Amino acid sequence: MKKFFILSLVFFIVPNLFGQDRSNFGFDFDYAQFGYDSTSNYIEFYYSFNQSDLTLNTNDSSTYVQANLKLSIQDTVSGNKLVDKEWKVINDIKDTSAIDKSLVGVLGFVIPEGTYKIIAEGSDVINKENKKSIADYFKVLPLWKDKTAVSGIQFATRIIQDSPNKNSVFYKNTYEIIPSTINIFGENQPVLFYYLELYNLKNLPDGNIKLQSIVSNNRGELMSNKSKVISNTLNSRVEVGTVVVNKYPSGVYTFIEALLDSVANIKITSSKRFYVYNPSVAQPDTIYDSNTSSLGSEFSVMSEDELDKIFQESKYIASSNEVNQYEGLETLDGKRKFLYDFWKSRDPKPSTAINEAYQDYMNRVQLCNERYSNMGREGWKTDRGRVYLTYGEPSEIERYPNQQNTKPYEIWHYNELQGGVIFVFADLTGFSQYMLVNSTMRGELRDDNWMSRIATN
Repeated sequence: MKKFFILSLVFFIVPNLFGQDRSNFGFDFDYAQFGYDSTSNYIEFYYSFNQSDLTLNTNDSSTYVQANLKLSIQDTVSGNKLVDKEWKVINDIKDTSAIDKSLVGVLGFVIPEGTYKIIAEGSDVINKENKKSIADYFKVLPLWKDKTAVSGIQFATRIIQDSPNKNSVFYKNTYEIIPSTINIFGENQPVLFYYLELYNLKNLPDGNIKLQSIVSNNRGELMSNKSKVISNTLNSRVEVGTVVVNKYPSGVYTFIEALLDSVANIKITSSKRFYVYNPSVAQPDTIYDSNTSSLGSEFSVMSEDELDKIFQESKYIASSNEVNQYEGLETLDGKRKFLYDFWKSRDPKPSTAINEAYQDYMNRVQLCNERYSNMGREGWKTDRGRVYLTYGEPSEIERYPNQQNTKPYEIWHYNELQGGVIFVFADLTGFSQYMLVNSTMRGELRDDNWMSRIATN
């Protein structure tokens, strides 16, 4: 749903559901994206402090706790900071039992299209060493454009339908949604609540729209798979629901919301990880079956075109044997399983919830498209995009856009590769289509006379 711009710093007291046995300062942070207009999204940032980790202050009239919240949001391309602010959170402790409750709040910003780095830091005002910093990257692609879209997913500890509390900062679209920031559910919070929004539904044909809700564990096994047919009478709608996790074994899970049109073969997804802590629920004694491992993954709801595109983007790091294997696949399920296994084999930490290799690579694809797209050609298909995807961020870039006797060129330095290598890209056509003209990396194009090739005289 379209929202008005809001910037607020507020908090709400909720029970600390998971005790005080924590190895670091009790500060947590989460966020979700929603549609705003054709150029921006509305981003809600949720934060929480454990009051028991904060220093108690007293004066003549009250006992209270104080915390600092710092937030930085930086454009990764321009380096400009959209947000760089600090707020103070103060709460009176009127009852000593309240010290076991958490302060939960929300900040809201309208952020234009782009890729951003966010750093959130929470600290105790008195004991400044008692702090925690959380960093992440997020990409803003406006949801209110021509295409049908699904918003980000907000997890909550409670959702009140038709709430009378319209002045609550957690109130939106007739619901009061108390956000979860740690996204841990189970023994003390057996129900996961979720909220999301759907946009531009009228672009889809009548009578064919299905909304599918999937939960899978970290082995890709399906825990829940529900679906319903929805109407496109309205162009946008809100979806809320629950996942009962009291019988789930402790572990990492993925929630996927997929909007499907079987006739047009459209699949639009949004997903989010959560954690379950159920020490009384025994782990199942099952044998892992790799043939079903991809069923609960994000690949399971992708169309064949989406799968083919991901593999094309991934070919730079694929072996010739893997390329031949994929090109020989004839079924949709076969391609889904291949991509799941392809990235699983490259996961540096297979026991964790996130495949860091896949996440990092796809983030690079997005950055390549933002930085190097030219003349209708996607950035990942360019020479600079290929090098960036294959070798990562350069240690240093020298740019020469306006030399008198040469065409524009760049020299990328990779100090950690083979004792230090360079890649030279030049705009040979004059249309900002930078091509690789020389590299000292083994296996890459080598031309020691590259300067004469880019000379203008």
